[in-house]
Amino acid sequence: MINLFNAQIESLSIHRVGNKNRGENIFLSASTFKLDDEIKPLIKEYFLKPFREKEESYYRFHHETDIEFNELYNLSNKIFDDPYNTHEYSKRIATLLYEQSTHPHIKSGEVYVVYFEGMQLDNIKVPAIGIFKSELKHDFLQFEQSQSNLEMVVQQGVNLQKLDKGAIIFNSNQAEGFKILSVDSNRYDTKYWLENFLGVDVLADENYFTKNYLNFAKNFAKDVVLPAEDKKQEVMFMNRSMDYFAKNDDFEESNYINSVIDNPDLIPEFQNYKTEKAPKYKVEDLTSFPIANKAVTDARKKIKNVITLDTNIQIKMDFVSAESAEKFVEKGWDEDKQMYYYLVYFNKEEKK
Repeated sequence: MINLFNAQIESLSIHRVGNKNRGENIFLSASTFKLDDEIKPLIKEYFLKPFREKEESYYRFHHETDIEFNELYNLSNKIFDDPYNTHEYSKRIATLLYEQSTHPHIKSGEVYVVYFEGMQLDNIKVPAIGIFKSELKHDFLQFEQSQSNLEMVVQQGVNLQKLDKGAIIFNSNQAEGFKILSVDSNRYDTKYWLENFLGVDVLADENYFTKNYLNFAKNFAKDVVLPAEDKKQEVMFMNRSMDYFAKNDDFEESNYINSVIDNPDLIPEFQNYKTEKAPKYKVEDLTSFPIANKAVTDARKKIKNVITLDTNIQIKMDFVSAESAEKFVEKGWDEDKQMYYYLVYFNKEEKK
């Protein structure tokens, strides 16, 4: 889990890279940019907001031969060892990006290399390196006052509400290639950013496996359980799934299926759904793995456990007490009213 609230920008270097294949040049700034109190909160929010809104999916540097051949990995090591010379290393980072900017679709833009202090990763403060790029320029109006009129001028600039590309390299898991987050608003050149420039692949750990499988289970409940049965059974399936992940240290698929699927007719449906959807949710060949408690806690917050009725009434299930819905909630049909009903058993109302 990351906390970016207390992150501080210690240095900011800004360069411009063009598309090398189109004969556009690279411009390297001679020194760091001096931030004032007005622009500092704006630029910090511009850099970090996309990472707060994005699900945490980590990458790591890699190289098909050896990680030591990954140039950006080596530059990151040098910056963490010698942060006072971040600007000089930032020139090499910008040059590396320029060398990879050869595809016709790649746009020129400004490259920002930032050294952060005060990042929190899994409740531990760590320094981090930010590499960001602004590509798309947007029209905006500027007004100039003359002696007798207010003149309107169209100019172009960067939209501070949308970062085009960015990566944060945390000084953690150095030997394995660091822990890295990436965002890319422009999907047409993702390979250039992730593979050609950053040189990263997915950090496939227990957090990654747990998160992916729970996401797969959630969509199975929505796509298969809900149409086949009803909303209560969809919620109950996820109740049992969360209960299984919370109570076990290791995931084993056959045991999971037997624990969470009540209707035996849905077992082949589950297997067919996994065969079809596994690549989408990245759970192919995933039948056993250690369960990450943090990923389970995060998933519990995001999964909806509410039955919403057309009579403006909602019934909320509790993932912590999954068995309660089985014991104390019944669904039926009232012949007189020609309506479905839920019957809820309880001893007393809790006053909160």
